[in-house]
Amino acid sequence: MSEFLVELGEDQLQIQKWVHDFAEGVMRPAAHEWDEREETPWPIIEEAAKVGLYSFDFVAQAVADPTGLTLPIANEELAWGDAGIALAITGSSLGLSGIAATGTPEQLMEWGPQCFGTPEKIQLAAFCVSEADAGSDVSSLRTRATYDEAKDEWVINGTKSWITNGGIADVNVVVATVEPELGARGHASFVVPPGTPGLSAGQKYKKMGIRASHTGEVVLNDVRVPGRCLLGGKEKLDEKLARAREGKRSTSQAAMATFEASRPSVGAQALGIARAAYEYSLEYAKERKAFGRRIIENQGIAFKLADMKTRVDASRLLVWRAASMGAKRVPFGAGEGSMSKLYAGETAVWVTEQAIQIMGGYGYVREYPVERWHRDSKVYTIFEGTSEIQRLIIARAISGIRIL
Repeated sequence: MSEFLVELGEDQLQIQKWVHDFAEGVMRPAAHEWDEREETPWPIIEEAAKVGLYSFDFVAQAVADPTGLTLPIANEELAWGDAGIALAITGSSLGLSGIAATGTPEQLMEWGPQCFGTPEKIQLAAFCVSEADAGSDVSSLRTRATYDEAKDEWVINGTKSWITNGGIADVNVVVATVEPELGARGHASFVVPPGTPGLSAGQKYKKMGIRASHTGEVVLNDVRVPGRCLLGGKEKLDEKLARAREGKRSTSQAAMATFEASRPSVGAQALGIARAAYEYSLEYAKERKAFGRRIIENQGIAFKLADMKTRVDASRLLVWRAASMGAKRVPFGAGEGSMSKLYAGETAVWVTEQAIQIMGGYGYVREYPVERWHRDSKVYTIFEGTSEIQRLIIARAISGIRIL
């Protein structure tokens, strides 16, 4: 088992405080408004860009941290502020991850900064994988990319569903099938530049939670992109397809490489929600009186809070371990990345539910944030791999057996 740090360095503590101050001072006061509006919080994203939090440079710096902890630390604090606004700020990073996972260094340097734009001209990115009939089962993607050799262009057709920033992004990273008979091994990723003809917005989804984060469809109708927009390049794709036809295992699949890298950070977001709910209900229990004493003096409440704190801290350790392993390129031999996302996601749902129970009627009304945190938490057992898919990955890893 790989060793991992449990104490933060001075730089990490400074970043943690910087992000926490932004979450507390800018995000939390605006959280209720943007949840009610169900709109992208452009003013908050602009503020994040002004201080350097929404930028290619910050994400690149965080990813370069050799301990792997800077990104999950930042994500935990942002989600502690508000998960919907946090996803509005971090959603472009998923598009960036898609480029980094399979693109060349030159492609990363060309398109990475464009995923964020500048404080004067904000841009968004989207990672377009899921479809109406292909969510967890990415091998069933129907979006098709065909190569027009005469023009050195790829022609992409299909509809992507449940996409963060879908339909409003400037830079779209699209995973498409180039050889359907190869299943997931026949996929490739493409950058669709801003303003490309044939790319349009489909429906915007009205969601239970994370409502400040835009989720929508991306429609691709004869979208043509230059050959240089194929991430990794044609030569690398041809080699990968040749290996797949021979039955050899591919070293990288576009969507899976991105999700595997991002799972600890997604787990960190769930952790942030859980921590927020725990802290809020703890303070409430210490102040609220019933039957002549503070409710925390009752074991029924005190033990609930003890379990909440234990699960929050256990989630953080799993997230940090996976992030540390990822930074050191230690293989997730037991599905450690999936463990972190699975446990933190389910912890967020459980802890927020306990917080509602502790607060009673106050926890159930929208005037108080616990109700929103509970709604926000649920998606963390669904997106970027459901809890069932995470368990499948872990089970396969620990058994060496292809469990169905």
